[in-house]
Amino acid sequence: MSILGSRVLRTEDPTFLTAGGTYAEDLKDPLLEGAGHITFVRSTMAHADISVDISEAVNAPGVLAVLTASDIVLAPRAPAMPLYNPGMTRQWLAAHTVRHVGEPIAIVVTERRDQGADAAELVVVDYTPKVAVIGVEAANAAGAPLLHEDAGSNVVIDLSEPLPAGFFDGCDVVVSQRIVNQRLAACPLEVRGSAAAIDDRDRVVLWCSTQAPHGVRDSVCQSFDWPQEAVRVVAPDVGGGFGAKIGAYTEDLLVAWAARHLGRAVRWTETRSENMQAMGHGRAQVQTVTIGGRADGTVVAYRLDVLQDAGAYPLMGAILPWLTKMMAPGTYDIERVSVSTVSLVTSTMSTVAYRGAGRPEATAALERAMDIFASEIGMDAVEVRRRNLIAPDAFPFTTKVGTTYDSGDYAGALDMVLEAVGYADLRAEQARRRAAGDPVALGIGVSTYVEVTAGPTAGKEHATVEITADGGAIVRTGTSPHGQGHVTSWKMLASDRLGLPMDKIEIRHGDTDEVASGEGTMGSRSLQVGGSAVVQAAELVVDLARRVAADALEANPADVVLDAGLGVFHVVGTPAVSRSWADVARAASSAGTDLVAATDFHAPSPTFPFGAHVVVVEVDTETGKVVVKRVVTCDDAGTLLNPLLAEGQRHGGIAQGVAQALCEEMAYDDDGNPMTGNFADYGIISACELPSFELVTMETPTPHNPLGAKGIGESGTIGSTPAVQSAVCDALAHVGVRHVDMPATPERVWLAIQEARI
Repeated sequence: MSILGSRVLRTEDPTFLTAGGTYAEDLKDPLLEGAGHITFVRSTMAHADISVDISEAVNAPGVLAVLTASDIVLAPRAPAMPLYNPGMTRQWLAAHTVRHVGEPIAIVVTERRDQGADAAELVVVDYTPKVAVIGVEAANAAGAPLLHEDAGSNVVIDLSEPLPAGFFDGCDVVVSQRIVNQRLAACPLEVRGSAAAIDDRDRVVLWCSTQAPHGVRDSVCQSFDWPQEAVRVVAPDVGGGFGAKIGAYTEDLLVAWAARHLGRAVRWTETRSENMQAMGHGRAQVQTVTIGGRADGTVVAYRLDVLQDAGAYPLMGAILPWLTKMMAPGTYDIERVSVSTVSLVTSTMSTVAYRGAGRPEATAALERAMDIFASEIGMDAVEVRRRNLIAPDAFPFTTKVGTTYDSGDYAGALDMVLEAVGYADLRAEQARRRAAGDPVALGIGVSTYVEVTAGPTAGKEHATVEITADGGAIVRTGTSPHGQGHVTSWKMLASDRLGLPMDKIEIRHGDTDEVASGEGTMGSRSLQVGGSAVVQAAELVVDLARRVAADALEANPADVVLDAGLGVFHVVGTPAVSRSWADVARAASSAGTDLVAATDFHAPSPTFPFGAHVVVVEVDTETGKVVVKRVVTCDDAGTLLNPLLAEGQRHGGIAQGVAQALCEEMAYDDDGNPMTGNFADYGIISACELPSFELVTMETPTPHNPLGAKGIGESGTIGSTPAVQSAVCDALAHVGVRHVDMPATPERVWLAIQEARI
C-alpha cells in the first residue's frame, strides 16, 4: 500500500526538538578553529556623503583587521539585472556615499565576537547629510532628489503602459482606490549568518544561511572571478528564509572574500537589529486600482497602476511587479485588463522576494477592487465574485495578460468555504448588530485567489538516487529546505518508488560538493520540481537494478518486476524466488556496477494553485481594536503528498497574511530612520491574536508533473491578507468607512472611523 497521501510525521523533528539544529552560529567544523569574528560598521544615516577614520579601531583589544572600501580592489557591484538602470551600482563597502541606514561601511575582524562591537564603535564616520528619498511617490515626483546621481533618475525599470483608448467604455460604474501594500520585514527566527575558511585543497568553503547554496556559490565565483572548483558552499540548517534568503547578500560575499584576503577563517552572525535594517524587505507597493463594470455585477475592465519601492540598491524586488502583472486578473474572466508598473529607488533597505513575491500584491489589489466595485453598485461582494469567476470547464485558461492557468475550480472553492463558515447566518448576525447599534461591529471578508508556483519559467531541479551496499538508499537533492519538511517528503517519494522503508533512506542536500547542481527552494517549487526529480531518479535506478536482478534470476529484464510492497525483485508470476535490494546491490558491486541514477527534471510549465478564504472579525468602533474570530480557507495545491505537511504550510502562510493585514509594517521616518527596527516595535503576530484555522480540503491535480502537485508554501499568505482587510472594511461600512490601508492597527482604524463621522 502506497504511503503517498498519508499523514506521515516529520522525520526531521526529533532532532530539532531534542539536540536542536546546527545553524550558522552553531558550526564547529575543524576548519573554523580560531576563526576571526566579523562585525560590520553600518551607516546610521539614510543618505549622506561620508569619510571614514579607522585609526583608533585598529589598535582596539582583539582587533585582527579593519577593512574599508580602499582594501577591496573590485569594481562596484552592478545592478542585479541587466534590465535595471545601469547607473545604480553599489560599492562593496560604502566609500563616499551611503544610501540607507544599515549600509555596510567597514569590516572589523576580532579574535572574539564580543570585542567586535566595542572596536566598531571606534570607527569614526563623518557624515555630510543629503536629502533622503522616502516613499515611491516622492521618488517619482518631478524634481525629486536623485539617490544615484549617475543614474539620471530614480527609476530602476519602467514597465508603464498608457491606458488604452475606450478602456472603460460600456461600464455603468467606474471606481478607483489608492492602496498601500506596505513594506514588511521577513523576520526569520534565524538571522543571517556566514562563515568561511580555506580547506586543504586551497578552496574557499563558505557556510551560509541560504535557500539556494548553488546560487550562492555561483555569486561568489562571479563576484570575485574565482573558478567554480575553487569554491564550496554549504547550507547548514536554515532557520527560516521566506524568500529573503534566496540570494547572496553583500555581507555573505564579503565573508568569503575576507577569508581569502586574510588567509584565515572568519565568521559572522548579525544581530536582530541588523537583520531588520539590512536584510531584504518585502512588498512595498503603492497601487491604484480602477475597476469598471455593469450594474448587474459583471466586471468589464480592470486597471492596475503600481509604484514599486526597490530600496536603495535594486535587487529582486524591483522586478516583482512583473509577477504582479502576470497574476493581475486573478480568478476572474475579465474582458479588459491593463497593468502599468514603475520601480524606483528610495533611501531604504532593498526589497527582495517575500512569501508570495509579487503575487500577494496582485491578489490584494484585485480583491480590494472587487469589494469597492460591489459596494458602489450595492451588491453583495460574494455575488460579484461569483458572477465573474472563470468557469471550471474553461481550463486551461489564458487571461487577458497572457497567463495560462493549468487547472482549477474557483467557484467550487468559494462555495466550500462559504458553506463551512455559514455565510448567510453571519450576514444575519451582522444585520442584527447594526440594527441594535452594537459598538462591536461584525465584519465578513472574502477573497478568492490564484497564484503561480514554480514559475514563471518553471525551471529544473536535480536529484540523484544511490543504492548502498546494505540495500538502503541515499537521495541527493538540489532543493534546500528551511522548514518545509523536504526530508520527510523525499523519503516518502523514494520509499514509494523503491519499496524501501523510510528509515533505510537518507536525504542529503545543501552542499555543493555533495549535490551536483540545484536551483534551491523558493517560489513554492520544491515538490513539483524537486520531488518530481526524486521520483524520476528513483525510477531510473529501479531500471538499472532490474537488469542486475535479471542476471541473478536468469531472466529477461523485461520479465523482472519490483514488488514495491515487499521491496524485492522477481520474475512476473513467480514471486517465491526473489532478490532484495541488498542482494541486487551485492550483485552489482561484484559486476563492477554502481546502482546510481542522476537526473534533472524539467518542468514543462508553472502551476497555478488557487483557493478562497473567509475571515470573520469583530471591530470595537470605540477603540479601533480588531479581533479575528474565524479564518476558514480552501487552499488547493493539486495532489497532496502529505496532508500534515501541507497543513503546516497553510497555517504558517495564513498567520503571515493575517499579520500583514493587522500589525506588520517596516516603517521609516521622513529622514529615513527605521521606526520599527526590532521586535519591540515591529508587530510580529502571535498565537494570542489568532484563532484556530478551519481548513477545507480540495485537490485539483495539475497535468504538468508526474505527482499532480502544485505549490503550497505561499498560498495561505496570498489568500488571507485581502480577506482580513476586506473583513475590517466590511465591519466599518455602515459607519461610512470605505477603505482602511494595511496594517489595520487600532489607531488607523479609530482614525478612519473619526474621519468618516466628520
